[in-house]
Parts: sequence; C-alpha cells; structure tokens
Amino acid sequence: MITLRQLSLQRGGKPLFENTSLIVHPGWKVGVIGANGCGKSSLFALLRDELHPDAGDIDLPPRWVIAHVAQETPALPTPALDFVLDGDAELRQIERDLQAAEAAHDGARQAELHAHFDAIDGYSARARAGKLMAGLGFAADQLDRPVAEFSGGWRVRLNLARALMCRSDLLLLDEPTNHLDLDAVLWLEQWLRAYPGTLLLISHDRDVLDNVAGHIAHIDQRRITLYPGNYAAFEDQRAARLALQQAAYEKQQREIAHLESFITRFRAKATKARQAQSRIKALERMERIAAAHVDSPFTFSFAAPERLPNPLLSVEKVAAGYGQRQVLDKVNLVIGPGTRLGLLGPNGAGKSTLIKLLAGLLPPLAGRIEIGQGLAIGYFAQHQLEQLRPDWSALRHLQQLDDRASDQQLRNFIGGFGFAGDRALDPVEPFSGGEKARLALALLVWQRPNLLLLDEPTNHLDLDMRHALTLALQDYQGALIIVSHDRHLLRTVTDEFLLVADGQARPFDGDLDDYRDWLNERQRAVNRDTAPRATGNGNSAADRREQKRQDAERRQQLAIQRKPLERRVRQLEQRMETLHAEQRDLQTALADPGSYDDANKTRLKEWLVRKGEVDRELAEMETEWLEIQEALEALGRET
Repeated sequence: MITLRQLSLQRGGKPLFENTSLIVHPGWKVGVIGANGCGKSSLFALLRDELHPDAGDIDLPPRWVIAHVAQETPALPTPALDFVLDGDAELRQIERDLQAAEAAHDGARQAELHAHFDAIDGYSARARAGKLMAGLGFAADQLDRPVAEFSGGWRVRLNLARALMCRSDLLLLDEPTNHLDLDAVLWLEQWLRAYPGTLLLISHDRDVLDNVAGHIAHIDQRRITLYPGNYAAFEDQRAARLALQQAAYEKQQREIAHLESFITRFRAKATKARQAQSRIKALERMERIAAAHVDSPFTFSFAAPERLPNPLLSVEKVAAGYGQRQVLDKVNLVIGPGTRLGLLGPNGAGKSTLIKLLAGLLPPLAGRIEIGQGLAIGYFAQHQLEQLRPDWSALRHLQQLDDRASDQQLRNFIGGFGFAGDRALDPVEPFSGGEKARLALALLVWQRPNLLLLDEPTNHLDLDMRHALTLALQDYQGALIIVSHDRHLLRTVTDEFLLVADGQARPFDGDLDDYRDWLNERQRAVNRDTAPRATGNGNSAADRREQKRQDAERRQQLAIQRKPLERRVRQLEQRMETLHAEQRDLQTALADPGSYDDANKTRLKEWLVRKGEVDRELAEMETEWLEIQEALEALGRET
C-alpha cells in the first residue's frame, strides 16, 4: 500500500504539505482534488520519486510498476501504434530477447520466452493497443501514422494510451480528460472502472470522480484529508465536517469572550489577581479553532445584453466544411434569446465545425445564414488562449476592450476571475493553462454578448472556477450553444441537445445517459458491420482472399510458436533415451547379489546415489515433455 507519514514539502519557498499523513490500500481508486497550486502534481512527483520530502516518509511496494502520462511527446518518426505499445516495457523486452534468442538459435530460451510472452497476453497486445486508441478517438487509418504528424492535443491522447497500455500496479492520471471529447471521456471512465490496480486520479470533472473514485483525497491548508466514497459523498461529508467545525468555533468564541471578560474585570483586584492570571494562561494554552468557511476566489456574472433580437440567428439548409471536404449538410437551426443548446456527437463528427460556422469563422458551402440586427457573439475556444499577448497583463488585455472604463472598475471585474491585487498586473506569459482560460473567459464576459458559443470552456479550469462558470451561465439572459465533455455543466446549463453525426445536425430526444447508450449501440453496429471483413465470412472474392491471407498469417504465427517447442521435445527425448539406458544398467547392477558384498560397498553407495539422481531427472523431464505435448496439441487445434 501507499503510506505517507508526517510528510512535509516546500516548493520555491512555498509550503505545500506540513506533517500530513495518508494511507492508500491496493486496488483503491482515489480522486485527488484541491485548488490549483495546492500540491496535487507535486504529490504525484513524490510518488514517482522525482521529488523528495523535506521531512517525513513515503513508502510504496518496491516492485510496483507505476504508470503515468508524460507531459511532452517529441516529434518521433515512430508509428502511433508502436508508440503506444512501447508503454508495456516488459512486452517490448521479451520481444527483444526473442530476437536475440532466435539469432543465437537457442531453442530452450525461445520456448521459455514464448511461454512468458503468452502469460502476459503478448499475442493480443497489438489488438489491445488498437482498441485503446480507438476508444480515445483515433481512426483506423491513423494507427500507422508517425507520432510527429499529430497535433499537440492528439499527442496528449497518445501519451494517455501509452500509459493505459502499461500493465501497471499504480496508475497516476493528472487531468486525463482535458483534451478529450465526451465520447472519449465516457470510454475512459468505463476503462478506469475496470482497471484492476491502484488509481490516483487528479480531476476537476465531477461526473468522472463520481463514477470512478471510491475515495477522495482533498488537499487543503497543507494537509491531505481522505474521505470514503465518491465526490458527491465528499461534498456531503465535508459540509457536515465544516458545520461541526463552525459549531466548535462559535462555542470556543463564547468561552474566550467569557475568559477575557473575567480578566478585564478582575485583573486589577488583588483578591482576584491569581484567578485572572490563571485565565490568561488558559487563553494562551488554548488551541484556537478556525472559523469554517469555503472561500472561492471566483465570483462573476454576465451583465444583461444590450439587445436581444429575435431570432438572433437563422440557419437554413446550410452545408459546412473545409475546401472541397463537406462535413455537414442541410443544417437547419433557429436560435432565439432563450436557446440553451448542448451539442453532442462522436469525435470528428463536426461539432466544432458547426460552432465555427455559427461564429462566422467558417463560410457556408451552401444554404443561407441570417443574422439578427444587433447580434453580438461571444466565442470561446482553446485556440484563443494562444492569441493572448504574452507580454501584456490581464488588466491591459481588458483595457484594450474598453478604454472608457476606469482602472478600478476593471480591477474589480478581473478580480472575480482570480486576478486580484498585483496579479492583475503580471504578464500573461508564465500563466498556467487554467489562468489563461480564466482570462479568455473574462474578456468574453466583459463584452456582454447575446449569443455565447462555447467550445470546451472547462478545459484547465478547476472545480471552483467550473462552479462559478456554471452559476454565471445559469443566470445568463442570452442564447447559449456549448460543446463540452463536462456532463455536470451540460446538465445544469442546457435545456436541449443537438446531435451532430453522419453529416447531419438534428435534435436529440434524450438525456446524457441516453446519449451514452446511443454511442454504445453505434459501436456495436460498427463491430457487426466490420466483422465479416475481419473474419472473412463474406462470399466475395476479396473476402476469400482476406481470409486466406489471415489463415496464412495465423499458420505462420503458429509455426513460429511450434518451432521452439518441437526443438525442445527433440532435446528432451534424446536426453531421456540416454537416461533410460543408464537407468537400465543401474537396475541390472543393483539386481546382482554380488553388488552387496563388503568389497563393493563404496561402489554400491555410488550406484544408489546415481540411481536416485537419474530417477529424479527422468521424472522432471517426463513432466516437461508432457506439458510441451499438451501445448503442441493446443496449437494444433488452432490450425
């Protein structure tokens, strides 16, 4: 199990942990939560032995294999599927050892390695890697593409697939859903629930924490507090704990007031001086209870739009795409002031394309879009974070939008997004992804849009900021269209869903659970459609050729597996023949009465010892021979 004992850690002079302890048992799935900068990622670095505590101890089982998602991926020429397979270090080592054994013509070593390879399910490794990649949104034609050809977000997915490929004892995941869309999040959630090892998961996604975690480790005030249950249970337990803390605080404050009143009244009186001094010492010894509170640095709201034309936007029989490639066709949509629409659909189906079309960033290939008079669009997407000026401060970005507002007005506003005091004057360049996302949202909110188009607005945002954004969107008076993998946000701020799939955008009559079922049924249909091609059960000439090719590959693979086993059988049979001959000679000698004469005592002893050795070696070899014969028979049944 994982054990932290009285652990303390500082980074850059800032204390992250002080005398904190934690125990995580094998097989537990623990959600790790806390404000940005509280030490969640540093905890992972401690577990990976990349950081060392300033005080205290941290213990992990010495033979545990730890998997985590790498932060960066170089532009490698390695095919994506092979890059993912590299996550299983033991598998790759066996493959290298097999090549060496084959080059050395070492049949016994090859047999041993093939048995080990089979024990770790190595023959299905490529299929498992492909399944992982498919679940994370990779198409079949992307598996052989070099890693260097993928964008940054897709390389993050490759790193995640590589970590999942590792047959780990401990899996450390730091915000794994940030670069995923909803269907990939649903798949990952299912995978994590079935993961047999110990999981520590940093996440700001309430639904993922609710559906995966069995415990919550909350980092707050430089301590780690472990709560049993999922995130919803944590909220209930923490609320109860804070209520008890507040009651204890109020009781203590009444006691303090009583003591201070006695001291004030009787300190100067000689007859009461001793009692007053006693109470002064009691106050000094008292361990003060802090007032219970949950402070969030984020408080903001959308001001009422200046105008609300009806409709804001009308889309009629529109086709959208890029150049000659059409993604969507015959899109019909009327967006009024009360529209609160969530976009659903598989990865690559066109959700972001539709958002860009509505934002005016993508011209329609066909059809008509009518814009209401006074339409003011607020568009948020991740690429806008890259458009922030790195040398400008948060305040200066806001000043460029409205030079008539006073600095104090702007400071009050930007403070609600976590940029209070001097932080509002710091340059953007060293900001984290979450801070840049908050600033981009602040700039959008200030402009008072009447149509909000949000494409994954919660990426990099922590739970507090997500909660503040949810509350602000609930009170927003304009129209809202959103793409998000955050199911809690979708449930609480949208009234209806639009399904973007198969080149169409149509109303979806159901909730997010129905959408999950729709995705599962769609995948089953794909599997049914591709099964004939994969198994060669079709009647076409192409199917028969494919079946023959697969049969030939299978026979070749089985022949490769049989070859070292058959070589080992021949070696065993030759050795057993020699041993049987020696055994017969020993039995003949021991059957001779003359062997028991006093003159033959020394030789008799040697014969008896050797007879025992031969019998034991023959028994071991016969057992191995039988096991190999069973393996060969099993391979024969597969041909």
